[in-house]
Amino acid sequence: MYVYKELLTVKTMKTVKSSLTQEDVNRLLSEPSTEVRAELASKVGREIDNPTLTPKEMELAHDIIRIMAADVAAIVRATLSHNLRNSKNLPHDVAVKLANDIDKVAIPIIESSPVLTDEDLIEILKYGNETKQICIASRYNLSEDVSHAVVCTSGEHAVAALMENRTAAISESTFNETIDRFHRSDLVKGKIVYRANLPIQISERLSLIVADNLKDYLVTNQNISPQSAADIVLRSREKAIITMTGRSSIEDLKKMLSQMHENGRLTPTLVIRALCMGDVSFFEVAMSVMANIPLVNTSILIHEGGHLGLKSLYERSKMPMEFFPVIKTAIDVLREMQMTAESNGRNKFGARVIERILTTFEDGMNPEDANYLMDKLGDILRTDTATT
Repeated sequence: MYVYKELLTVKTMKTVKSSLTQEDVNRLLSEPSTEVRAELASKVGREIDNPTLTPKEMELAHDIIRIMAADVAAIVRATLSHNLRNSKNLPHDVAVKLANDIDKVAIPIIESSPVLTDEDLIEILKYGNETKQICIASRYNLSEDVSHAVVCTSGEHAVAALMENRTAAISESTFNETIDRFHRSDLVKGKIVYRANLPIQISERLSLIVADNLKDYLVTNQNISPQSAADIVLRSREKAIITMTGRSSIEDLKKMLSQMHENGRLTPTLVIRALCMGDVSFFEVAMSVMANIPLVNTSILIHEGGHLGLKSLYERSKMPMEFFPVIKTAIDVLREMQMTAESNGRNKFGARVIERILTTFEDGMNPEDANYLMDKLGDILRTDTATT
């Protein structure tokens, strides 16, 4: 009680609307009730950021805050926490103490306090309950380190809150960790999907999970055979991948297609679909990845090496030889049209490829090979160019 009195009776304490007064001292000394202590905590909390406090006054303010942070009445500690939640002058040790208190005391500090460090937040994540974890995940401008700790140590609802936090910095490795841990959580996946500027590699992984869920649904609920469901899903997923890579940089394409190739998801039909839809960059990078040669060499073989250069690249990529006539035809059309990157140019290119392939079939391609190609490609070309 002495520290309270000393602080409240310092003559140099500046008088503002919310300042402590001699009347507060008298009430505290004569009636040290919980309500009076809570009111005092509120006033001290508001006063600590007063820029006119002297060093001595600030020292005394810190003393009384430390006493109140240990008050046996939760309402006193909660009032103190609420009023100090945004304070830059809150002593670090008090911030940590309050953050590790019961929820109604801790939450205001955890949500907003600028005094808590990344290390403090990570420690709270390890031992805190779900409510505290969600509060940390929702903090403004969360760092990559804390975001990673949320994913590694917290439950589904906290991770969903993190994915919904548009100001949180989240690294690609943390996104991957999230998908690894919560690939069965529709809540978490749904939050990831709606994040802005999602890395293209993460989008590709999500599309795989969504495709698998769709396949299971078709087999279970729509009386479709597993093979038919797989074909439907594969076509949908491949179209989605090409669409989402339309504006990606070459570097992002390299990362994503390398990831897909390593995991057996860079399929021949996807590569052919991309080329026949006019996505030449996708085709070039895919062939570079599969053939394991530099992209510049790949581009030379495709565009300047003639049919022999293209065939050499194709064989090195280990693509099925049955598909080579389609690739060769598409590249021939590309060279003839000198296609630009404009969308209408891509559409015209796709239509011309279809016309040329059908003509090739009619003009003497081995019927067995033609049937094989049509069976494997399904509606890859016709569906994607139906609207051109």
